Amino acid sequence: MKFISTEEICRAIGPTAEESGLEIFGVETKLGREPSLTIFVDRKEGGIDLDTLETFHNAIDGILDEADVSNGASYTLNVSSPGLDRPLRTERDFERAMGEEVEVRLFSPMQGRKNLECVLTGYDGNNVVLKEGETEFKLPLNKIAKINRAIKFE
Repeated sequence: MKFISTEEICRAIGPTAEESGLEIFGVETKLGREPSLTIFVDRKEGGIDLDTLETFHNAIDGILDEADVSNGASYTLNVSSPGLDRPLRTERDFERAMGEEVEVRLFSPMQGRKNLECVLTGYDGNNVVLKEGETEFKLPLNKIAKINRAIKFE
């Protein structure tokens, strides 16, 4: 069993996402005994709720069948939000998080630390600019294992 490419899947369901005011955040396929296709979506503005996820699931189910995304094999379709701790990946993700606290996990330690909590103050496609206390510094994206908004529970 093999799924078609994630690009083809996005092309098939992209117009429906757009009409629904949603953005496709990612596509994940799982092969094996219980194959599955998970589509991660978020609202272009504001958060997403379970009713929206269910409505979108129902809207794309037939489209995916018509596109024969699994080459005739059965699979489970899941539609989910990317979650609060979703990684920042695209320019739009970085723009949305500008000025907010982010958690940064590095591939290798910088000044003895692999985990940082900073404020995102800049992004140029190759680097992020972070502010920790009064110190502002530029960090190349290829040094970052994961960067996401900091989640604070009060």
